[in-house]
Amino acid sequence: MAEMEEQVRIMLVDDHPLVREGLRTLLTAQPGMVVIGECGDGEEAVAQALELQPDIILMDLHLPGLSGVEATRRILQASPHIAVLVLSMLEDDESVFGAMRAGARGYLLKGAGKDEVLRAIAVVAHGEAIFSPQIAQRLMQYFANMRPVIPQHAFPELTDREREVLALIVDGKSNPQIAELLSLSPKTVSNHISNIFSKLQVLDRAQAVTLARQKGMEGLI
Repeated sequence: MAEMEEQVRIMLVDDHPLVREGLRTLLTAQPGMVVIGECGDGEEAVAQALELQPDIILMDLHLPGLSGVEATRRILQASPHIAVLVLSMLEDDESVFGAMRAGARGYLLKGAGKDEVLRAIAVVAHGEAIFSPQIAQRLMQYFANMRPVIPQHAFPELTDREREVLALIVDGKSNPQIAELLSLSPKTVSNHISNIFSKLQVLDRAQAVTLARQKGMEGLI
């Protein structure tokens, strides 16, 4: 009985029966895992998940009717304790970030090997997140390219470009870095900074940063 209580209860969602069969064969051979349900479309996935309350759902995104992203969102709105692990061929930004926003705990590509799938299940079962190397690289690149944003209402006297420059100043970027990020010449950056200081009536970068933070600088999400 103690062993049964420790089993990870898994549900499979994929519109290809052969994929579900392969996963079921793989998972049922593992002593700590049990497949408690499976289905091939998004609507059924939501209904079945809410009824069975699995620990983990292996979720494909390309499903007939309701998409895997929307199914994930609906399931987690009702049962946030369920861990959704995406297993999909899709690796475009819309699919990846849509799944993350919906609350997926991890994202694997269907080319993942058996050991990688089993490891991912073990990781999310312990409350952690995991991604295929390609997806992890995409996420890191996205966050590395994120730039802070100055709301337009905070400094209506600044142009859009000047707000961009001010945001990068707040982010700690030097003039050469700002020039490279915005594809501007160093002289143009210097001119923008002079205009910013003049319009905001500040003497230096430190004062500009303080004022920007006071006025409600936001992060891009």
